[in-house]
Amino acid sequence: MSRLALPGSTIFFSVMLQNRSSDLLIRHVAALRTAVSTVRRRHPFRIDAFVVLPDHLHAILTLPPGDANYGLRWRRIKAEFARQVGERPQQRASHIAKGESGIWQRGFWDHVIRNPEDMALHLAYCWADPVRHGLVRRAQDWEASSIHRDLRDGRLPDDWSPPLVTGAFGERRDDADSVVAWDASHATHRPTL
Repeated sequence: MSRLALPGSTIFFSVMLQNRSSDLLIRHVAALRTAVSTVRRRHPFRIDAFVVLPDHLHAILTLPPGDANYGLRWRRIKAEFARQVGERPQQRASHIAKGESGIWQRGFWDHVIRNPEDMALHLAYCWADPVRHGLVRRAQDWEASSIHRDLRDGRLPDDWSPPLVTGAFGERRDDADSVVAWDASHATHRPTL
């Protein structure tokens, strides 16, 4: 059961890999896309925003009326992704006991969106995160982002640039305050969502 049971809520999530120096999500973005689609067919939700970075992702999802079980969806997405990727890092005994792959950190960070201003803030955070991490210069240059859908559909101007966004969004404190070191050769890798 979800930690905060609000049926039909719109929720911002940060979901991290166990190995925060990995690029597994970008290398296997197609498998992640398939995992999300597979779970979405069985357990519907709307994707308001989604951005995939090398070692973590952010998403804003809206659940159907009467449904508050977002924990189930993330457990299934994580399990399906691990199954498709087939990589198994060294598992701790606790991972084995709980049937976990060891790829993902346990749980996730979540925040219920409260109003249109809160939604705008979290959308901007999603889209700007690749810029903040030094992966690209403009949010539009990061292919593994739903920003492209919103640009295409006219919900954002073509020259959109992120506002200064500060606050707690579920990332490590050192990630929130500085740019994470990243191999620049990956900055031109263009996975698509």
